[in-house]
Amino acid sequence: MLQDRQGRTINNLRVSVTDRCNFRCTYCMPEEGLQWLPKSEILSFEEILRLVEAAMALGVTKVRLTGGEPLLRKNLDRLIRMLVDLPALDDISLTTNGLLLGDQAPALHAAGLRRINVSLDSLDANTFRQIAKRGSLQQVLSSLETAGRYFEGPVKVNAVIMRGINDHEIEAFADLARRHSFEVRFIEFMPLDAQNEWTRDQMITGEEIRRRIDSVYPLDRDPKSPPTAPSRDYVFRDGTAGKVGFINSVTEPFCDSCCRIRITADGKLRTCLFSTRELDLLQPLRNGMSNDKISALIHAAVWEKEPGHKINSDDFVRASRPMSQIGG
Repeated sequence: MLQDRQGRTINNLRVSVTDRCNFRCTYCMPEEGLQWLPKSEILSFEEILRLVEAAMALGVTKVRLTGGEPLLRKNLDRLIRMLVDLPALDDISLTTNGLLLGDQAPALHAAGLRRINVSLDSLDANTFRQIAKRGSLQQVLSSLETAGRYFEGPVKVNAVIMRGINDHEIEAFADLARRHSFEVRFIEFMPLDAQNEWTRDQMITGEEIRRRIDSVYPLDRDPKSPPTAPSRDYVFRDGTAGKVGFINSVTEPFCDSCCRIRITADGKLRTCLFSTRELDLLQPLRNGMSNDKISALIHAAVWEKEPGHKINSDDFVRASRPMSQIGG
């Protein structure tokens, strides 16, 4: 097992396949001026496969592909086929903003992808454009319907609620879950924006969101939800399909049970979303280092995994990169 000095077992690896995105969501990246990584510094599919294999040798069984926007990476279905062929990998999933999902869903499903998360922060066209700065809400909603036909996951919708921007849509998201049997998960707004403008008063707590939904659609804790899972999941008391979940990373940190590590698009290992340090795996890989030695590097880095992100502490230090460069 891959463990850190806190005794936490790490089995979940998130791999960013690109830092590029076709949206400019305010909580993730600036609207203009961000420098993209050159293609030569991006992990190839073969390099991603080797790093996944090195992590699997230590006990990693789950992989999530992220970005940027991962569907901007050409021929992503080929990478998924490569990962599906790894017999010891139990779960492969993908997080996307959904803009390109409608067109790519058939190929992704045919490659073996079964679970997908769509990041969607507004169901109103004007608010959507205010947050994302790009794209078409209708295209994303159409992609969600397509995803519901292809991925039996079920489809999960991730929403970041910000005070004064999209907090008037909380109940509408709950209704979306009920109408389409989606799992809508509300993620607390975190200090990961490239502008460094995050303030606590912009954040709507998960508990406040839960109370508002419960007042319209009474909720019960989902008995199938693992108690150590990041999301506090609820079902609708009236038996309507769909769920809502709350990832309260700021007000209820789940650092004590964190089982994740991340690899950025340029091959840097991050042991925490809020890490201020990274371990370069790309150059050792390209210099011919064996999988066993790469596994040893990962093992040593994970042993020093941060106890927690310290958002609620006076000595909190922001992550060394914005969300778009880390990988969701």
